[in-house]
Amino acid sequence: MSHPLSGSAPQVFSCFFTRFRYGGVLLALCLLPLMLHSPVASSDEPGIFVVESNDTQDLAHMKKRRVVRALVVFSPTDFFFVKGKPSGIQVELLREYEKQLNAGIKRESDRIHVVFLPVPFAELIPRLQAGKGDIAAHFLTETPERQKTLRFVSGKRVKVAELVVASKDTPLPDNLDGLAGRTLHILPNSSYMEHLKALNQDFSRRGLKPMDLQAVDPQLSGEDILEMISAGVIRMTVMDDYKAKLWKKVLPDIQVAENLAISRDNYVGWAVRANNPELAKDLQHFWKKVQKGSLLGNMLIKRYYKNTRWIKNPGREQARKKFEQLLALFRRYGDKYGFDALALAAQGFQESELNQNRKSHRGAIGIMQLLPSTAADKHVGIPDISTEENNIHAGARYMAFLRDHYFSDPAISPVDRMAFSWAAYNAGPAKVRKMRALAKKMGLDPNRWFGNVEVAAAKIVGRETVRYVANIYKYYTAYKYLIQAEEKKKQAAS
Repeated sequence: MSHPLSGSAPQVFSCFFTRFRYGGVLLALCLLPLMLHSPVASSDEPGIFVVESNDTQDLAHMKKRRVVRALVVFSPTDFFFVKGKPSGIQVELLREYEKQLNAGIKRESDRIHVVFLPVPFAELIPRLQAGKGDIAAHFLTETPERQKTLRFVSGKRVKVAELVVASKDTPLPDNLDGLAGRTLHILPNSSYMEHLKALNQDFSRRGLKPMDLQAVDPQLSGEDILEMISAGVIRMTVMDDYKAKLWKKVLPDIQVAENLAISRDNYVGWAVRANNPELAKDLQHFWKKVQKGSLLGNMLIKRYYKNTRWIKNPGREQARKKFEQLLALFRRYGDKYGFDALALAAQGFQESELNQNRKSHRGAIGIMQLLPSTAADKHVGIPDISTEENNIHAGARYMAFLRDHYFSDPAISPVDRMAFSWAAYNAGPAKVRKMRALAKKMGLDPNRWFGNVEVAAAKIVGRETVRYVANIYKYYTAYKYLIQAEEKKKQAAS
């Protein structure tokens, strides 16, 4: 899970957009296979986590210190870990740029290293401007406001569209006017929201009913929203054309409406500080070489996500009935131990789809998938978890133990305390302690899960725990939507 991304799209795709449109290569980058060392690596590699120095000097100084700091956003497309090694579109591009920097350098001791500094999206530009990184390696939309303090670099300037994306069973209108009165779930603080608000103003001027624009939880990423669309949890959103088409390859239950473009003429690229013209020039030279290079099929998305167990829709009829049957129990033990009932229910859905008869190959049983030995432990003290009530009670009590024993620091927010407890429920508190320690070493906030400790978690244990927490948060969001929809129905009927 990562922080919201602004409306953007990569220039690297420009040289193959036509082939992509007509069903050719999934993702063709002008890159070579992953062969360089991993810039984000273990603690015995020097100069890796260079975060705190506020250095705004240009390329000559970077070469002298032999480090170029690339700020990256932790997301399933840009930057993630596979078996402890960094992967993603930005990783491959930055490794190629590192090759350019080291052209002609013979001695290993003289090599220049591009290091990855994962940051939440909201901190990408502020950290760049403050000198805590040298390149914002994310496909950022160029806006007049950003151009006041930043230089954008990219390959061939390609116009990118922001398209409506919907679940497969959602009827789509023939034109934008048909969106009047429809509900769309949108990333907050994104160019999508800005452009949709402008469209709503146009609707109002022409006497059309405005769209109901629902800002999604800020902990969700664009990829999270697409997954929720695919599952049918939410119906419509807006996404950059490249990202929507890319993820449709592994999320076939989404519709990408090419005739419904909220905005079209958007330019994007990497960003550097305005006072770094040498770096901007060098990066522009790199991008030109990338554009002229031979294309190699890059199957990142299919390679890493083809066999992913995507979320299901907890709002479908059978699942919804089970949720309604059990909600009183989740409320009872949520109140007893200080948890949001919907958060506990979301955890139960992730664990077992609320199925008390579920038993894992490791012996975990019931809705909350607890081991009998854990339930019988003195910290829980509920040895019989064969019934729905006892199982939910034991799960809530164990979660309370994890929260109160390991994550009681007042510096940890309630949302992050819940996320840490989920992570410990899945991976064990000892591993979460290691994750937090590594996060601190990486210059991330050890008291924040989303966009911080989850990055370290991905390096230590891979995607399992990161996805576990992310899935529960998506189910939690889905349950909140269900409750809100029910309340709206009651209000309309009264």
